[in-house]
Amino acid sequence: MTNTPLLALEHLFKRYEGAPLLHDVSFEIAPGEIVCLLGPSGTGKTTLLRIIAGLEEADGGDLFFQGNNLRGVPPHARGFGFMFQDLALFPHRNVFDNVAFGLRMQTPPPTRAELVRRVHDTLDLVGLNAAAFAKRDVNRLSGGEQQRVALARTLAPRPRLILFDEPLGALDRILRDELEAELRALLKRLRMTALYVTHDQDEAFALADRMLLLHAGRLEQSGAPVEIYNHPANEFVARFMGLTNLLRIEKLESRNSKFEIQTSAGCFVVEPERGLAKAPRVVLLRPNALTRIASGDAARENILRGRVLETQLRAGHQRILLETAGGIFAFEWDAPIQWNVEYVFELDARAIQLLRAEGGTE
Repeated sequence: MTNTPLLALEHLFKRYEGAPLLHDVSFEIAPGEIVCLLGPSGTGKTTLLRIIAGLEEADGGDLFFQGNNLRGVPPHARGFGFMFQDLALFPHRNVFDNVAFGLRMQTPPPTRAELVRRVHDTLDLVGLNAAAFAKRDVNRLSGGEQQRVALARTLAPRPRLILFDEPLGALDRILRDELEAELRALLKRLRMTALYVTHDQDEAFALADRMLLLHAGRLEQSGAPVEIYNHPANEFVARFMGLTNLLRIEKLESRNSKFEIQTSAGCFVVEPERGLAKAPRVVLLRPNALTRIASGDAARENILRGRVLETQLRAGHQRILLETAGGIFAFEWDAPIQWNVEYVFELDARAIQLLRAEGGTE
C-alpha cells in the first residue's frame, strides 16, 4: 500500500426523506486494496456506493479520487466500474455484446479488432471460453455463468475502481464460495482496487483486505478481518461477526490491575482491554472460551455453570448450546458430552473480552 489513497471520503453526510442516512462517513482506500463495506440491510451501504459512483449526491462532505475532488464529475467521467446486485445484463444482447457495452461507450471507441480482442481476453479471464460463450444468449446461461458475464462486462473497460453491490447474494453457498475465491484472486492478479458491499461476514472474510462496519449510517470499525473478529469495537460489531455470547455488566471493579466483573452468569476476572478508554458495558465470552470441565474445588471466578441443551456440527467442529443463568450461549467443544446434564466449565481469561455498548463510543 502507498501513503497516498486512491479514494478518500471526508465527512460525507446524506439525508433520506428528511432523516439522516449517512453520518460523517470518512475513510480511505489504497491502490490495489479490496475493501468490504459490511452492515445490515437499510444502513446506507448501497447509497454510499451510489454517491461514490456519481449516481447520487451527498448532502455534505467531500469525495476525492487520486487527490481530485469529484464534486460535479458525472458518472461516466469517473472511470469506475459498478457491478450491481441484480447484474443488470441486457437480455436482448448476447454475451459478446453485453461485455462489449462499456468498451463501445469509451471515447474514442476501440477499433473492431481491438474490441473483439478485449472482449475475448476478458471472457477468458473470468473463466468463460470466448469461442464457446461469445454468441450465447445470456438468458440461457446458469446463474454462475451470468455472474461471470457481468464481471467481464465490468472489467473490460479497465476501470480505475470497481464498486460491487452484493453481486453474489442470489447464488447458492457452494457456488458463492467458489466465485469468492476466484474473484479475490482475479482482482489481486490485475492489481485492481475494489469496494465491495455485503451483509455477509463470511463473504467479507473471504474477499477483504480490510473491512468497514457500517451501522445506522455510521462507521463503527475499520480493520483487517482477523483484527475485527478478534477485537470487535463494541456490541454491535461483535453480534454482526456472529459473536453472540454477550452479558451485561452488573458491577465492575478494578483490583490489582485487573477487572472483576459481576454478571447474571457469574464473576469474571480479566486483564484491562487494550485501548478501552472508558468503562465497558458488555462481556463477550468468545466461542473458544471453555477450556475444561471444572473439578469440585473450582475457583469462584471464570467458571460457567449450565445445562447442555444440544450439540451441533459447524465447520468440522462440535458446538454446544449451554443454558446458563445469563442466557443460552454457544461454544466450541469437541470432547464427548451428554445432553440435558449440568456442567461447570472453566473459562480461558484470554477469551473473555470487555466491550462498549451497542454502537457506543463511550
